[in-house]
Amino acid sequence: MIVVKLGGSVVTDKDQRETIDRDALDAAAAALGEFDGDVVVVHGGGSFGHPAAADRGVSSTAGTRDADDAVAIHDVMGRLNAAVVERLATHGVDALPVRPLSLAHRDADGDLTVSTGSVAAMLAEGFTPVLHGDVVAHEGRGVTVASGDDLVAALTRGLPVDRVGLCSTVPGVFDADGEVIARIEAFADVADAVGASESTDVTGGMAAKVRALLDLPVTAHVFGPDGLPAFLAGESPGTAIGGSGE
Repeated sequence: MIVVKLGGSVVTDKDQRETIDRDALDAAAAALGEFDGDVVVVHGGGSFGHPAAADRGVSSTAGTRDADDAVAIHDVMGRLNAAVVERLATHGVDALPVRPLSLAHRDADGDLTVSTGSVAAMLAEGFTPVLHGDVVAHEGRGVTVASGDDLVAALTRGLPVDRVGLCSTVPGVFDADGEVIARIEAFADVADAVGASESTDVTGGMAAKVRALLDLPVTAHVFGPDGLPAFLAGESPGTAIGGSGE
C-alpha cells in the first residue's frame, strides 16, 4: 500500500484564488490511473483552502469556534476535492471522496488522530480513498486546520503503508545553494535552508512538511510532478526523508 499526496501547488494555481491547475492535475491523475495497487490519495488546499482559512484567522494552531467559518473552509475544500475525484475517475481510478472533518480530530497537545476504518474498508473493496486538508475538531481550540501532510503522517501510522510520496512543484527539498538534498535524517540538517512558502500557506510550508515526515515509520519521498510516475513504479525520485523505522 502506498500513500500519495498531491500538493496544493500541484492541483491548483496557488497565485490565483480558487483556480485549479487543470494540466498538472490531469497529468497526476493519468499517472495514478496507470498504477496497479492499493493507494490512498491526499491533496492539499492550494489556492482554495489556504486563503479561505487565512481570511478567518484559522491555521494548524489557531482555531475558531465559529461554525460558519469552519463550514466555509470545509466547503471550499469540498469543491476542490470533487474536482480531484472527477479527474481521477476520468483516468480510470475508482476514487471516493473522504472528508477529514468527519474522521479526524486533534487532542489538547495538537496531535492528530484519523479513524482509518472506513479508509481501510474502501481499499479492501477496490476503491481509492481521496482525502484532503481540512478543518478538524481540536480539543480546547474549536476547529483548526489539518494539513495534507498531517493527514499523510496519521494515515501512515494507522494503516499498513509501505511507501509515501509527496508530489510538489519542486523536484525535492533544496539546500541553501538551491540543490536538491538526496536524504534528510534530522531537521537540524536543513533548518537553515527550508522556510515559509511564498504563497499564502496556513500550515507552515516546507519546514512543516519536513517536520511532519521525519518520524514516519517508512521513508517519504518529496519530488516534482515529473517524478510521480517514477515513484509509482517503485523508484526513489527527489528527496528521501526519515524512515528511521524501516
